[in-house]
Amino acid sequence: MQYVSTRGLAPALGFGDILLTGLAPDGGLYVPATWPTLAPEVWAPGRPYGEVAVDVMFPFVEGSLSRDDLAAMVSEAYAGFDHPAVCPVVPLGDLHLLELFWGPTLAFKDIALQMVGRLFDHELRARGERATIVVATSGDTGSAAIDACVGRPTLDIVVLHPAGRVSEVQRRQMTTVHEPNVHNVAVEGTFDDCQDLVKALFADVAFREQVRLSAMNSINWARVMAQVVYYVTATAALGRCSFTVPSGNFGNIFAAWVAEQIGLPIDQLVIAANRNDILARWVASGSMVAEEVVPTVSPSMDIQVSSNHERLLFELSGRDGPATADLLGRFRSLGAVDAPRTNRFDAATIDDTTTLATIRRVHNEHGMLIDPHTAVGIAAALTQRRSLDVPMVAVATAHPAKFPDAVEQATGIRPALPARLADLLERDEHYDGLPNDISAVRAYVLARVT
Repeated sequence: MQYVSTRGLAPALGFGDILLTGLAPDGGLYVPATWPTLAPEVWAPGRPYGEVAVDVMFPFVEGSLSRDDLAAMVSEAYAGFDHPAVCPVVPLGDLHLLELFWGPTLAFKDIALQMVGRLFDHELRARGERATIVVATSGDTGSAAIDACVGRPTLDIVVLHPAGRVSEVQRRQMTTVHEPNVHNVAVEGTFDDCQDLVKALFADVAFREQVRLSAMNSINWARVMAQVVYYVTATAALGRCSFTVPSGNFGNIFAAWVAEQIGLPIDQLVIAANRNDILARWVASGSMVAEEVVPTVSPSMDIQVSSNHERLLFELSGRDGPATADLLGRFRSLGAVDAPRTNRFDAATIDDTTTLATIRRVHNEHGMLIDPHTAVGIAAALTQRRSLDVPMVAVATAHPAKFPDAVEQATGIRPALPARLADLLERDEHYDGLPNDISAVRAYVLARVT
């Protein structure tokens, strides 16, 4: 398998190279040069998650990893999950929930990053190299990336989160990890600012080479690849179905789109947005207009520039790299652009009042606590579902205890953390504050990893 850049000016590379490179040198994102095709028997009912994961991911890594090495990493990555199905599908009235929060940090990012950390370690050991991971997070990626990297001798990790814009549980899951290779930074700005800082570091070629910079954000193709798997296992459990996905940075629902490209039968794809609804507005009109980021009770989706959208725009542009680069360049300079779109997606914008009402309704009717991002997905599923004859799966992206304030506001019940994290709020924190300034962030990284 070879990979090409969405901007069209970087050479095609194999999986091992694009894993470590992250962002392409022309500023684009890597995508497979061709889409593989999965045989229907891959999503036959009753197969263990690990077996399906190997079958789904191997075509994307073939030529860089042996099937046996991939299988060993898959087995190790998911051995510590709290549910034997890894990503179980559970009924919720007329809907189903795809629960993606059974990993070590209680959010869907674990499913990909537990694999990505092992992939990095394997590739770097084989090359005798060390890398620096710099991650921008809206809350969940940071802790999942830290858990995947902590103590690994081949990796240093620096995590940038927007100061005051993540939940206390999310922050503490990052800042209470005290290991020499882990560094946390609260940036005075939004997630979009953090994401722009990471992209600016990648654009600095000398710096990038000096620290052997790489990424675990969903700009890294390996993240998307690992997320494809749970759409396949959900289809194995239910047959042809529809998916509604809480969407901020577009990576999670893009993985569902990829699953469809490689052969998975999907009826409907619904983008569930909060007030920061650039994606929903694009679905409705074809216009991409970046507005000011609005803080909401679903903070991991408080994003106006969705990095993974570039991968889909590349596909919708007929894989024309220069056209994609021109489109994204105009968007970044003007803040608004008319973009290609597809009727493959439906979308809904869910405000905080509806989000909290959905948390309350699910608890009252089903005795279940859900987090606010999952509530956004459920609310969108209920309004956008086209057919009652096709199972509708709402993707549950986080454990309710990651967002206890919103859950308590809606239900009067404060969800408890699992026993292994019961003392999280008493643990000592350590992190640094920095302005939204590329020079300050660059100097910080250099001081800690060189």
